[in-house]
Amino acid sequence: MMINSQFVMNRSLSILGVLNRSMAIPKRMVNLQRSVAVSNGFRFSRGYASDIPKGKIDLSKLSREDIRKLRDFKMAEERKFKDRTVAYYFTSVAVIFLGLAYASVPLYRAICARTGWGGIPITDRRKFTDDKMVPVDTNKRIRIAFTSEVSQILPWKFYPQQREVYVLPGETALAFYKAKNNSDKDIIGMATYSISPGEASPYFNKIQCFCFEEQKLGAGEEVDMPVFFFIDPDFATDPAMRNVDDIILHYTFFKAHYSDGRAASADAKNLQDDEMGNVKLLTPEVVDTTN
Repeated sequence: MMINSQFVMNRSLSILGVLNRSMAIPKRMVNLQRSVAVSNGFRFSRGYASDIPKGKIDLSKLSREDIRKLRDFKMAEERKFKDRTVAYYFTSVAVIFLGLAYASVPLYRAICARTGWGGIPITDRRKFTDDKMVPVDTNKRIRIAFTSEVSQILPWKFYPQQREVYVLPGETALAFYKAKNNSDKDIIGMATYSISPGEASPYFNKIQCFCFEEQKLGAGEEVDMPVFFFIDPDFATDPAMRNVDDIILHYTFFKAHYSDGRAASADAKNLQDDEMGNVKLLTPEVVDTTN
């Protein structure tokens, strides 16, 4: 019985010595340590149980109640440590998933814009070189159709000013959409877009576009929104594109999270006003369907 008590006492004081250096110990437990040490002829430098040499405590001078208190305190501190560890773990996991959820949408858009996945046209500026914007002289022109859609909570009228255009690979084309705010309040909207069929999206390159940017329209205001694009010349040599004669460019306008006249993000700007600088604009065959 003495051996078991000695083992429990040594373990308890050892743990209390570590805890004293790392966290505040309740005053009653510090007093208990000091009384045990003084009764065994030891001196304290700063009142820590670590000053007590291991294995030299005379347990005969300790009551069962003192040993029980030390054992209970040790078990309570172990439970607190485990609880804190579990809490830190779940908090870290929650923060990581929250960060991933917040970054998933812009990250997805960036990847799609770079690779053409998900029907998102490529927006890599390195593809906008002069050699890429030279029409391929073939007999096959590609029909580019324009469609539109408006969210039900956005009181706008939004439609393409031309139903379709016919272009050669490498030929630049300019098309227009028209948007009108039918309400009596200023509203901020944002457009997303996609390409169909999806396998043609890596070859669809937009030079100027109003997508993924906040568009503010005043009450009753009506504006033209340009789309300046070209089909990569490699489209003509890709065997997978041999049977693709039609490409659909679809836009959907959504209402911003709030519509009190502020921008949905502080750094939202129209950065494409001067992007048409030195690009030669060719006139494609246009079918006008404003009616």
